[in-house]
Amino acid sequence: MSNQVIIIGSGFGGMCAAINLLKDGIDDFLILERRPFMGGTWCQNTYPGAAVDVPSPLYSIFSEPYDWSQMFAERSELEAYTKHIIEKHKLADKTVLNACVEQLLWDNDKQQWEIKVGDSKPYFCQFVINATGPLSTPVTPDFEGRESFQGTAFHTNDWDHSCDLKGKKVAVIGSGASGAQVIPAIAPEVEQLHVFQRTPHWVMPRPDRVFSKRQRALLRKPWAYNLLRRWIYWTFELRVIAFKYSKKALDFVGKTQAIKHIESQISDPKLRAKVTPDYIFGCKRVIMSSTLYPALCRENVTLQDQGIKRITANGIVTGDGREIDLDVIVYSTGFDFIDGLISYPVIGKGGKKLHDFWQAYPRAYLGTSVPEFPNLFMITGPNTGIGHTSALFVIEAQLLYIMNCIRAVKAEQVSSVEVSYEAEAEYTEMIHREMQQTVWQSGGCKSWYKSDSGYVVAMFPGFTFSFRRLANKFRRKHHLFSQ
Repeated sequence: MSNQVIIIGSGFGGMCAAINLLKDGIDDFLILERRPFMGGTWCQNTYPGAAVDVPSPLYSIFSEPYDWSQMFAERSELEAYTKHIIEKHKLADKTVLNACVEQLLWDNDKQQWEIKVGDSKPYFCQFVINATGPLSTPVTPDFEGRESFQGTAFHTNDWDHSCDLKGKKVAVIGSGASGAQVIPAIAPEVEQLHVFQRTPHWVMPRPDRVFSKRQRALLRKPWAYNLLRRWIYWTFELRVIAFKYSKKALDFVGKTQAIKHIESQISDPKLRAKVTPDYIFGCKRVIMSSTLYPALCRENVTLQDQGIKRITANGIVTGDGREIDLDVIVYSTGFDFIDGLISYPVIGKGGKKLHDFWQAYPRAYLGTSVPEFPNLFMITGPNTGIGHTSALFVIEAQLLYIMNCIRAVKAEQVSSVEVSYEAEAEYTEMIHREMQQTVWQSGGCKSWYKSDSGYVVAMFPGFTFSFRRLANKFRRKHHLFSQ
């Protein structure tokens, strides 16, 4: 059986792709989801305190407004929003669960993709839209003795809800985005909490607010909702000026406020020193939290910054030789962005492997398509990340390009389209030329934004409206067509 389009992944990227296909009158598509449920991030990440760090009216699909209860939605509300979209567009009927893709193989004679999924028969399609998400493959560092721990251990991405933390001695390894949410959520119930911090992050207060009944009633009016969304968008978009063009603005808007945030919430000078980064503001992901620092100040919480020497049956030995007895270890150690962009082998024309094309560093035209991989599109591919606004805005911009490609194949009465080597190389050169001006490239810190090559492969070096403008216009001269 063959479909016109197969979408891999049922999170926001996959849902946006499906909605766009349906709007274009294309219903011959299938969604493959590796998990036993749909929804992606906000259905998978069920750890305590999980919430969005972008205002909800902006962190939502443009054509799908929602009756949000607060400015920054918590996970449960984001899950409800996700399920609302799935039900509204009947996407469950188009989805195969427990379908873990193991390989994509292009058949040039048949001009179609063969998708191998576990022990089942392969799927075939003309177009593939990969929407597995860049932060979907969790990373657990291979600490010495990790497997010897006799207590309970798990990653935040796979939270063990059968584990009761009340009265337990717990370690959270990692103090990044998810750690900053988990720590305040569990600190009041555990006996002792040890937070293992490798590098401090800059933290800004989270300007959350619960919408009143009157405000929610007003925001149900499309004009009011869109007005708020536009105000949030342009307010956030101005941050690019600091991230790229002005260190003074970065210091004034970011670092100054972050330092004040530390001083207002932490009185202990030693703890202040531990949480204060020594790198440029914005070089790493900035954390939004008004509750992290108060949690670190609790009597039952200790911030450990000496590193981890090894893990034992009973706990953790720190870098300075102290052994800490533990009942539970929570790995809040992030995701594999580089290899996790597409975690399965992809074989294009002439047996060309995507892994080989990305050997130096991941790259793609508009972060979406790669030469010699016809009819293959990646949502949230290389250099589509943003550090200042909603990822959904970029996803929707990518889909403008994807839909234009599919329309072009139909209009040209051909079977496939691919970007040319010249166009991809020109685009990638522009990306990394512009990247030199950004804090992500020149900030001097090590972050998951960069590959081992030193190139920043996660972020787009400019305004998101600039990316949308690039994605919205289909440039035929940049593409090759095949019958």
